Amino acid sequence: MASNDNPEGASTLSTWANNFTRNSNKMITDMQLKDWIRIVIIVGTYCLIRPHLLKLGARIQEKQHAKDAEEIHAEIHPNELRGKVEIPGVGDSDEENDEDEKPGDWGRSARVRQRKFIRDALKKEEERLAQEQEDEEDKDIAEFLTE
Repeated sequence: MASNDNPEGASTLSTWANNFTRNSNKMITDMQLKDWIRIVIIVGTYCLIRPHLLKLGARIQEKQHAKDAEEIHAEIHPNELRGKVEIPGVGDSDEENDEDEKPGDWGRSARVRQRKFIRDALKKEEERLAQEQEDEEDKDIAEFLTE
């Protein structure tokens, strides 16, 4: 990009730099004692209050993490998970109630499509397994018939 310098971009950057230096110099030279005191008070207050705000935020966040951890550990015990495999939406009905839909319930139609896809895939797999079982029984019977 060094060989293809944009003259318009360079002139724009140059104008911005000149405006910044001119405006900042004018601002500093035109400031009165009242303005300097105001800036010192604002910066000083920020420096004094910031550590306390950070500590308060850390305490609130720690309490929230502890609360979330308790909820997670209280909901499911590892022994409850043994032997259970659930596929979301498989046991649900095909009909979805529009009354349950909330204003911020984004992706609802995608979830419904996914549930239908999973149901169809499970049905096809069950049919395939049933067909394979029938084919094996037919082979066993054919084996006895040909001998």
